[in-house]
Amino acid sequence: MQSLSSRLPWLCLVLLIAFPLVAPALNLDFYVSFVRRVLIFALAASSLNFILGYGGMVALGHAAFFGAGAYVAAILSTQGLQQAWLGWPIAMLVSAGLALIVGVVSLRTRGVYFIMITLAFAQMVFYLFISLRQYGGEDGINLPAPLQLPGLNLANDLTSYYVVLVIVVGCLWLMNRVVQARFGQALQGIRENEPRMEALGYPVFKIKLLAFVLAGAVAGLAGALLANHNLFVSPSLMHWTSSASLIIMVIVGGIGLRYGGVVGAAVMLWLEEVLRLYTDYWHMPLGFLLLAIVLFAPRGLSGAWSTFARRFSKSGRAA
Repeated sequence: MQSLSSRLPWLCLVLLIAFPLVAPALNLDFYVSFVRRVLIFALAASSLNFILGYGGMVALGHAAFFGAGAYVAAILSTQGLQQAWLGWPIAMLVSAGLALIVGVVSLRTRGVYFIMITLAFAQMVFYLFISLRQYGGEDGINLPAPLQLPGLNLANDLTSYYVVLVIVVGCLWLMNRVVQARFGQALQGIRENEPRMEALGYPVFKIKLLAFVLAGAVAGLAGALLANHNLFVSPSLMHWTSSASLIIMVIVGGIGLRYGGVVGAAVMLWLEEVLRLYTDYWHMPLGFLLLAIVLFAPRGLSGAWSTFARRFSKSGRAA
């Protein structure tokens, strides 16, 4: 019999597939757009979890790759390139290239030096896009229309929702396969004991750099999807506070856990929406709630759920 914990992701997937179809009858049309946004941030947070949770790389500049992907999609749209099948891979390549440059420099360091170098690069990218007046500067840039896929109308909320869902689920599956493969096992070994892995002959720098570039590419895809969703991009997406938000999502969901980024993004964005209804100063209660989660669920909400499901299964067998 499948455990309670292993059945939950499938149940969530079924609910995500069915939700847009029943939302109009329940007068929840707004939440279709909200859930699509959650899925996009879940992908961005999961890409960070790939290097933070499995590689031990605390990158405080991950939003630079996220924002770069969004800007590439926006700039291509303003230049008349409306094909998503071409624009989204270009966004991934640009973000991967940026991650390669950052990684080559930063991954030769460790600890606080690595954190500060990734932060410095991200802020450089942030100020670069602020200075690009032809693309809106600090005011940002509007997309004239969403990038399109052949035979699909991505201006339609329902179509766009399912396209995002398929892409996010596909990327999560691929990242999980990479984690389970020899490459992923080596990456986790480096996280646990880097000198030992070097002594065993593993190309530590190359493994970390490849993981860093892959995470940057996925973050770039998430950024391109967000640009299509909002039809607007601004440099604030690349600010260090955006990187911090992604890190918080991973911590809340569970560092190094399969669905940590997904759970963290869903909880964070849902709390923001709910608290905004009651106060303009929603950041403070949000901070207290996140602090409580970290204190009482140190492995994140995914870890807390896994522990509960395991105990529940054991008690069921004992009965």
